[in-house]
Amino acid sequence: MRRRRAVAAVGAVSAGLLVLSACDKPTPMATLTVGTSSVSSEATCGGEGEALKTADLNKCLKDKGIEEISVDPEGETVRFGVDPEIADNGWTILMNGQPLTDAIHKTYQSVPGSVFFNAQYGAQGDSTLVSIKEGESNEATGLWSFRLKKDEDS
Repeated sequence: MRRRRAVAAVGAVSAGLLVLSACDKPTPMATLTVGTSSVSSEATCGGEGEALKTADLNKCLKDKGIEEISVDPEGETVRFGVDPEIADNGWTILMNGQPLTDAIHKTYQSVPGSVFFNAQYGAQGDSTLVSIKEGESNEATGLWSFRLKKDEDS
């Protein structure tokens, strides 16, 4: 009887380890902070070190299920934070799919909230798609997307 329990316990542990080994490694995280509110996300696309095809990148930019955060464009700052792995590879902030910054190699960057709702930078309406593109030049290895919504009180 004891032997059966021991065999069953070893079998259960082995099965658990097998299930865990089949799990995908999580991608690095990116975080947006506005005031005291933050949203974080794993990669919308890629984030595993391999170059993304342009078609895949464009498809990701149209993804609807992304994190949202409100911004008062009259004085709030949007703070971008990335895992060191992303910073090591270089990253760019995209606004509606267009580069807003040159490649960044720090783990954080701050941008005035007014930029994201300024028509001069391509903003339209009360929300803006903001993405973090990992990789330098034209080669992207990951994309993290967020939607900035204009704070209704502004």
